[in-house]
Amino acid sequence: MPALPTARLSLAPPNNGRRRNLISLTPLIDVVFILLVFFMLASSFLDWRSIALDSPKQTGRSASLEQALLIEVRADGLRLAGETMSLDRITGRAAAALAKKSDRPVLVRPDDGVAVQEVIQVVDALSAAGVANLSLIRRNK
Repeated sequence: MPALPTARLSLAPPNNGRRRNLISLTPLIDVVFILLVFFMLASSFLDWRSIALDSPKQTGRSASLEQALLIEVRADGLRLAGETMSLDRITGRAAAALAKKSDRPVLVRPDDGVAVQEVIQVVDALSAAGVANLSLIRRNK
């Protein structure tokens, strides 16, 4: 019985005498690192939000400011109506006061030398507690 011709099936590309050049991954890795550095520098991890504030309409005393809650931000702590307390307690009291009268104004008075970040934390906490009528005032000298 004569031998049948057999063909070898190969999935490899035909070898025409030239060796294939290897593809270097270095440029790809460089591009990935450049993109990584770009996004790390362009990204912001801070939480930027705007806080709406109302300024008092009048500089003198008015009937609407008579019932206002006065929160003082001092270097030695926070004070509500002259009593030193924590921010959580102040926001709880403000929320309770606003539950009785929703349009009651809340005044925040930062003391000299207090960091702006502390004032922003107080204003942010009060806003989160539902205070809508919030004003920043300054100490009269």
